[in-house]
Amino acid sequence: MATPATGKNGVFVVSTLQARANFGQLLQRLENERHSLVIEKRGRPRAVLLSIRDYVKLAAPEPEILRIIGEESKRKGTNSLRRDQINRIIQASRKTKINQR
Repeated sequence: MATPATGKNGVFVVSTLQARANFGQLLQRLENERHSLVIEKRGRPRAVLLSIRDYVKLAAPEPEILRIIGEESKRKGTNSLRRDQINRIIQASRKTKINQR
């Protein structure tokens, strides 16, 4: 497959003929390189092909509070806790609350 041309903002541009002939390879490239593709017909942009990850980000963006919690977790080093560690922390917190009543 010919390498797609790079358009403005680093977006790859392919013709409808290239997209049709090399669809499987384009999908693999989207998944591996995390780029979007603009599909042109007769030199005019007609469609955009996105990875599922990029589509989900556009369709259902992460709520601001989750982003903040994620950043705080990374800063505190709690983003790598295992499930059993998290469960022990929750149980200890619940015991503390019960004892404070």
